Amino acid sequence: MGLWSAVSLIAGCMIGSGIFMSPQGVLVYMGSPGASLVVWALCGLLATLAALCYAELGTLVPESGGEYAYILRTFGSLPAFLVIYTFVLVGRPAAIAAISLSFAEYVTVPLYPGCSSLPQAVLKGVAATCILLLMLVNCWSSRMATTLMNVCTITKVLSLLVIMGGGAVVLGQGRGRVQALLFTFHNMSQQAGHIGMAFYQGLWSFDGWNSLNCVMEELKNPNQNLVWALMIAIPLVTGLYILVNISYLLVLSPREILSSDAMAVSWGNQVLGAWAWLVPLAVALSTFGSANWTFFSGSRVCYVAAREGHMPRLLSMVHVHRLTPAPALLFTTMVALVLVILGSFNPIVNFLRQVPTIIPAIMLPASLYLVLAPIIDQPQIDFLYVLLFLLSGFLVYFLFVYFRCQPKCLQVATLHLQLLLEVVPTTKNAD
Repeated sequence: MGLWSAVSLIAGCMIGSGIFMSPQGVLVYMGSPGASLVVWALCGLLATLAALCYAELGTLVPESGGEYAYILRTFGSLPAFLVIYTFVLVGRPAAIAAISLSFAEYVTVPLYPGCSSLPQAVLKGVAATCILLLMLVNCWSSRMATTLMNVCTITKVLSLLVIMGGGAVVLGQGRGRVQALLFTFHNMSQQAGHIGMAFYQGLWSFDGWNSLNCVMEELKNPNQNLVWALMIAIPLVTGLYILVNISYLLVLSPREILSSDAMAVSWGNQVLGAWAWLVPLAVALSTFGSANWTFFSGSRVCYVAAREGHMPRLLSMVHVHRLTPAPALLFTTMVALVLVILGSFNPIVNFLRQVPTIIPAIMLPASLYLVLAPIIDQPQIDFLYVLLFLLSGFLVYFLFVYFRCQPKCLQVATLHLQLLLEVVPTTKNAD
């Protein structure tokens, strides 16, 4: 993977359904258009600062696995296992399920005009089809998956440029809401919990900025390309997001934004007219591309964890002919399908070589604030479930990793699955 494929990977992961759905949430919590634009800019700044930290980590520990690899080499086995335990069983499959459900929603909306609620069976069926199709693509060829990523990324950027261009046309015709956009900080929320939730909504659109660190071993010249890819992709996406939000605010009033079920669709109905159907199509392609790269990067993390002995050995194997981590992809697919069947979008979503020391010093309190403020402001029973799931990781770790409890039935199952899937251990894990 070269530099521009790396840039495409990061941008492709970041640009998903968030920019079409999250602006409404940011405006709800901040209360004013001007303040919401400030939040979007600060979200981009936070992502850039975090990327600088990851660039240093990636060059110091040039291994695939992202956070898991860094925690493993720094803090040891148990903390790393707790990270991968939540990542593999909940985090990444839940992200795939949520993105696929978002894809399904925008694909099926044109098929049910005028319906206030879409049939859940249809949504889940389309989402499951999306997951299975992406699993087949990633199992068949890594090159095919990267090609699909490049195509989807180009489509995403073009769709954002169309929205920006539409806003520019409206502004040029004198129909834009310029005063409301530039001078309205009235009713801006000053509650810590609301500000934190606004950042949550905005940062959802930046999720994926760390995806390249998950596939470091597949990156050419990682010491140089990692830094350049991060510093090109994240500012580019941040600029696009801010300009797209300006276009939304030029066309739609705050009242229209808050009352709209799909803000991008409302924008398209006012600006594109008969071509408004392009908006749900663009969102569907964006979410499809994001799901593809969530698959690609997530399966590599699962593969690395199995190679280190923190997941079943079968997940560390690759296909004999395709050289793809087929078992890890299949495992991620199964968990994501279960989440799609049992859940819905909102519960799933809820469920440089050296950098100055000041950057991680800023990121730590900022991260603590973003975690604690919404919990204190709006405590929910879901937070307890997450804590209990994390605590269960201690039991699994000591039973299967520390004491190496390996029932013979699992060894037999591994051998049979190895024959069925035509997978073998990699050279690094062959011993």
